[in-house]
Amino acid sequence: MERTEQKKFSNFYLSYVLEVMWLSESSKKGKMTVAEAGRLGGAKTSQTHGSEFYSEIGSKGGQKVRKLIMEGKSTSENKQ
Repeated sequence: MERTEQKKFSNFYLSYVLEVMWLSESSKKGKMTVAEAGRLGGAKTSQTHGSEFYSEIGSKGGQKVRKLIMEGKSTSENKQ
């Protein structure tokens, strides 16, 4: 098995184990907590989109923050 296939399989297996653990826990409690929902959603997003997705949205977020900082600085300079 190639390294990328091993990584995909291990990510899939980890998601599966986490889901089984969650199902056993939720059957005890009856409801999912916010933390459990976030963990499962993050695992599913990671499984379906991969690391490139996180890199792209991180870059977009950084660009937005940089733009807001520059707008704040120009507004501050205009008031003085």
